[in-house]
Amino acid sequence: MEHLPELWAGFAAVLTVENLLWLVLGALLGTAVGVLPGLGSSMAVALLLPMTFTLSPTAALIMFAGVYFGGLFGDSISGILMNTPGNSTAIASTFEGHRMALSGRAPQALATSAIGAFTGGLLATIVVVFTVPLLATLATSFGPPQYLALAVFAFIAISAVVSDSAVRGLCALLIGVALSFVGIDQITGTQRFTAGVPALFDGVHIVVITVSILALGEVLHLASRVGQRDDTSLIASKGRPFLSGREFRKALPAWLRGTGIGLPFGVIPAGGAEVPTLLSYGLERNIDRRSGSPEFGKGAIRGVAAPEAAGNATAGTAMGALLALGLPTSATAALMLAAFQQYGMQPGPLIFERNGEVVWALLASLFVALVVLLVLNLPFAPLWARLLRIPKPYLYAGITLFACLGVYSASSASIDLWLMIVLGLIGFCMRRFDVPLAPVMIGVILGPLAETSLRSAMQNSDNDWTVLASEPITITIYALLLLAIVWSVVRRVRQRAGADL
Repeated sequence: MEHLPELWAGFAAVLTVENLLWLVLGALLGTAVGVLPGLGSSMAVALLLPMTFTLSPTAALIMFAGVYFGGLFGDSISGILMNTPGNSTAIASTFEGHRMALSGRAPQALATSAIGAFTGGLLATIVVVFTVPLLATLATSFGPPQYLALAVFAFIAISAVVSDSAVRGLCALLIGVALSFVGIDQITGTQRFTAGVPALFDGVHIVVITVSILALGEVLHLASRVGQRDDTSLIASKGRPFLSGREFRKALPAWLRGTGIGLPFGVIPAGGAEVPTLLSYGLERNIDRRSGSPEFGKGAIRGVAAPEAAGNATAGTAMGALLALGLPTSATAALMLAAFQQYGMQPGPLIFERNGEVVWALLASLFVALVVLLVLNLPFAPLWARLLRIPKPYLYAGITLFACLGVYSASSASIDLWLMIVLGLIGFCMRRFDVPLAPVMIGVILGPLAETSLRSAMQNSDNDWTVLASEPITITIYALLLLAIVWSVVRRVRQRAGADL
């Protein structure tokens, strides 16, 4: 509570005409760049960083607050409307969000995303303001065994427990893990699955994988259905930019659960919001399967609400970790660190003493930026959804063009375009044979984390395998995983017994 006067002073600095204009401009530019496939929120910060060189530190960081959260919402817009997430943090929202868009509920999906982003970001920023001194303690409690336990939990929970078919889910997971192994081994320096091609030494970029499997695979799948009875030239869109009472009641628990999952991950250097968004998606899908009328796979509103809240909650606490510890826990946070350093400020425990006025103005601007984005994006949801009124041949031709531009912009290598074609065909085959896509993304994103954590744990313990399950956190995670597996097996046995009857 002793920090409240500083926070009010920060609001006073933000709520001036000039600084509010910079904040709104940052929100608009961040959303616009985030919408473009392959760019995303981190690229939005990177592209707009040079624009702030002539601004004062306070004005520049206030503008970045709008860019920071605006880019995250832009990531989800392209994922929901075009099945092409602007960044890997929006992958989880894409699965059900795009299905909602295809069923004519694009404005509702975007509204759910906007409110979820607002809820997660607001609660996370409140937590940051009041618990900054406690963030260091939480961050230091996670080591390689804990990261490995989280990765294994996500692997099994999404692939075998939550998927309709455990075999297909595990096959999809293996595809993702195999793709994550391509490149130079960071520890031994040996080549893995590169076929001697120098362009693959750095691995396959996550943008190439997500855009190819999600976007190009969807385009090929729809092209294969041209002329069928269920094929239409236009995607209908109902222009209601708000949620009904029934939809709000469905989404509210998912927003809160997603926020709860995302909050601690902002302090953990796990690379960003991919892990909590996918975990929250898996949790909601698991809850949905236990309900009497499953909605996942048809455009479930909770499949959008939870990941959006989790992603923005992680972004909010990541800012707290950056300010309190000087620890960038994601690519976007690392770029924000560069923004501080260009003005001679070094985030860490002393920044509140040395640059307190600027820091509290930044924290206040995070609150204001969330409100501005909510006000801007809710009315504009039907406008964004009008993209779906473009005839399908033109819409998906445009998606393919943007996908190619996004893939090429990742590393400016022509081999990425060939990889996009191959991976797009894999995505098409997965859709044709009903193989889930989420485990592939889980494997690609968490595969390197699991491998690095396992090898680090073994090296630090002289190959003592007991270190992997010797701490209370790891034991708890594995116990929850075991319970989930047992519950899944029992549920499926009961379903088969009921079918036989």
